[in-house]
Formats: sequence, structure tokens, C-alpha cells
Amino acid sequence: MNKLPKILTSLTLLSLVALPSYADEHKSKEKAAPVEAARTYETEKSGTFNGVKLRYKAIASETHLKNDKGEETASIFSVTYLRTDVKSNSERPVFFIFNGGPGSASLWLHLGVYGPKRVVLPSDAVDDGAAPYRLEDNPLSILDAADMVFIDPVGTGYSRAIGKGEGKDFWGIENDAKSIAEFIRLWLVKNKRWNSPKYLSGESYGTTRAAALMEELQGGWSDIAMNGIVFISSILDFQTARYQPGNDTPYISYLPTMAATAWYHGKVDRAGRTLEGFLDEVRAFTLGDYASALLQGNRLSQAAFDDIAARLAGYTGLKLQYVRNANLRVNNMRFMKELLRDEGYVTGRLDSRYKGQDYEGTGERFDGDPSGYGIDAAYTAGIYQYLQNDLGVDIERRYEVLSGTPGKHWAEPRKRGYSEGYPNVAPHVGEAMRQNKDFRVLVANGYYDLATPFFATENTFNANGIDTSRVEFTYYESGHMMYVHQPSIEKLVTDIRTFLEGK
Repeated sequence: MNKLPKILTSLTLLSLVALPSYADEHKSKEKAAPVEAARTYETEKSGTFNGVKLRYKAIASETHLKNDKGEETASIFSVTYLRTDVKSNSERPVFFIFNGGPGSASLWLHLGVYGPKRVVLPSDAVDDGAAPYRLEDNPLSILDAADMVFIDPVGTGYSRAIGKGEGKDFWGIENDAKSIAEFIRLWLVKNKRWNSPKYLSGESYGTTRAAALMEELQGGWSDIAMNGIVFISSILDFQTARYQPGNDTPYISYLPTMAATAWYHGKVDRAGRTLEGFLDEVRAFTLGDYASALLQGNRLSQAAFDDIAARLAGYTGLKLQYVRNANLRVNNMRFMKELLRDEGYVTGRLDSRYKGQDYEGTGERFDGDPSGYGIDAAYTAGIYQYLQNDLGVDIERRYEVLSGTPGKHWAEPRKRGYSEGYPNVAPHVGEAMRQNKDFRVLVANGYYDLATPFFATENTFNANGIDTSRVEFTYYESGHMMYVHQPSIEKLVTDIRTFLEGK
């Protein structure tokens, strides 16, 4: 497997910042695997979750998708957890869970938040080092309150195109959503769970997938209504994250996270302030004077330019001349390289609490994301150990933790031709709310996430026809994968349980 730091320079871990444009030369040339019998590995287990001792069944399995002719096209690998010590689970909540990439398998949420086992990493943003790693029982798992299904989309984990299928048939916002919706339908049929409360939970591009799924699941007369979605480190509108000439939206989106990062590393004055109060001040500046300055462009007076530059430097911890040279527009990659340059460090992208060292210090981008290579080995070892030793999975082919292949061949929908430049699936959430009175949303945000910044998420959910009275925003003093920070994972699970209880 390629090392994550190299992947992260072009493709974000669990988050696609710029979806590749559809082009004929980007179509996958890979041949599908021959059709083999779908495998199932079933084990009976017990554990204690949220103080409740219970018995459950773990089912690692392959589900074959078929085309309209009944021919197999894909094999989807998943792990299902069903509580077995209840009289009936027909009305018990079920969570369908996936990660992003879009080439990422579900191991991060599986072994990080929801599953009965959890990879335990240093909570203070320190590199994971080498084996042995800690894979322990996860008493925080929500298995006492809900059944769970962890899904690996085609091209991730053990999932792949087979028979008459090709990778390109499943790689794209719409194609991906259609395949996962079909998997969910088949799972409901097999497990007789049509009347169970149903929830989705995705992380990063997985939140894009979850929003797109609402169109597939709740559209038309074959309506599979969802009770809610838990969005973790959300990106629904890609205009908020694409640094392209003429698009100032990302500079607005990322600024509060840059300020939070500067706060964490002691580059701003924290005397008499709280982080939350400081960020409220930055939000107001960003929406007001800063956004106005960017919009004015060359019409901005020199005095106003100087004032905005000084305030921007004060909030971000960057040198004033650097901000001036950037024309008030510092992108996230340059910020991560610049903030701690004089100390010989770069900050993490997925989690800006992390610090790393590059080969040399004069570049504009880091060599690799220290918050990526700081966790990847532990999770990779953890998923292999867990699937093989705990669940008895004996599949020998590579488990694709984070493959760059799907992202390279990802196809965007182009319904309005060339002018449609930024995918935005947020309107699907608003539509789902208008068509389903019980549909609710939890949005979990890391303050130190420089991949999918919290302010971009706030702006997205406060537009796009979304009823924010049915949206709960929660925040954590960690990054993209806030669950690697012990206080944050404890708060996150508490927030998810509260959401599940409808409070």
C-alpha cells in the first residue's frame, strides 16, 4: 500500500477537496473480477456497552449487486452487528455507516467510534509509531441502543466490481449513491428490518455520500425514509473547499479553523479569552469585514487593505508581510507550512494539533500530513487483526484502506453542462426534511480540522433550504477524526446517544 503522506498530497484522507472532473480518459480500464460465491463469516459474541452487558452477532459478509438483467456487477463487503438478547429487533434502530475518500473503507468509524472494538491512539496528537498497537474493547459503542452495518463501497476494503461490472459504474456521486442505496435495500430485505428506525452516518466524503443517498432512498414511491443522519466532518458543497481563481469562498470557510489552530499552538493572545469566545469574534470578522474586503477586490482602499491585513495576521498568527503578500488570501496548505515555519514544524491537515518535520523548510506545502501518517499504521494493523483474528475473515486479497483509484476516476454529474463547476448535495438534505417530518441531523465538527472546516459546514447548513431547527451542531477540540482525542470521543458518543434518543 502507498504511504498515506504521499496520497495526501493529491487526495485527502476521508475527504475529497476537489472531485476530479469527468473525462473519457479518466474512465477506469480495470477489468472486473470473476464472479465467486459471496462469503459470510458469522460469530456470536458478548460485551458491555454503555454499562449494559449484552450478546450480539457479528456478520462479515459479501453482498452481490446485480444489473437489470440479473447479472452480478459488484461485491460489497460489510460488517453487521445485531444484538441477539432482545425478544425482537424488528423496531430496533439500525445505523448504516461508511467513511469517505471517496476511496476509503469504513475502518475509521468502525474502529474509531461505533464498533465493539476500538483502536486506541495517543490522545495528545503524537505519532502512532510502530506495532504493537492497542485494539481494545470499546465500551462507548452504541450497540446497546442500535444495530450497525459498516459498508465498504466498491474499490474500498474488500469490495470490488465483479462479473459484468466495472469500477466506473460505481465511481461518481450518483453512481456511488445508487449502489449503496441498493445495498441498503438488500440488507433490509435479508434482515427483515423495513420497520426499524434507520440512520446514516458518514465521515468526510461519507457525508457527501449520505446527502446524495437521501435522493436515492427517499425519492420516488419506493420510499425508504430515514430517521436521521450523523454527519461527521462534513463537506456537502465543494465550492467551500476549492481554492480556484475567482472563488473566494474557501478563504472565508477556512479562516476560523486557521484561527483555532493558531490558538492551539500559542500564536495568538489567549489572555482572558476562551476558545469559543475567540472563535465567535473570528466568525463575526469573517462574515463581515473580511468577506466584504474580498468581495471589493481592487476597489478596497489601501487603508482598508492594511486594516484587514493586520487583523488577519492577528487572528491567524501569521506574519503581517506574509498576509500582505498573499493579497489577504492564504490557502490552507500554505498556512500549514507557514504557521510554525520558524520553529521547524508543519501542522497537520486532518488535525492541526499534530506537528511534523519536513525534509527542508522553504517550500509552500508539507511533505506529508503528520495527522495522516500519525494514525494510519495503527488503523491498518487494527482492521486486519480484527477481521482475521476476531471475525475469522480469511480473504487474502488486499483490504483497500484508502485507495486513490476511485477518486482518480470519480465522475461528477453535469446536469447543466460546463457551467456547473462545484458539486453541491446539500439541497438533498433540505428536500429530505420537507418530505419527512421526522428527519433530523447531527453535525459533528472538529475545531482543528483543516480538511473540512467547521465554518464551511455552518455556512452550508444555513443555506440550501435546510431547516436548521432540526440540525444539531456539536464541536470538539480535535480535528477531522475527533475520536482520536479521548475527551472528544467521549463527548461525540454522548452527543450521538442524545441524538438517537431524540432529545
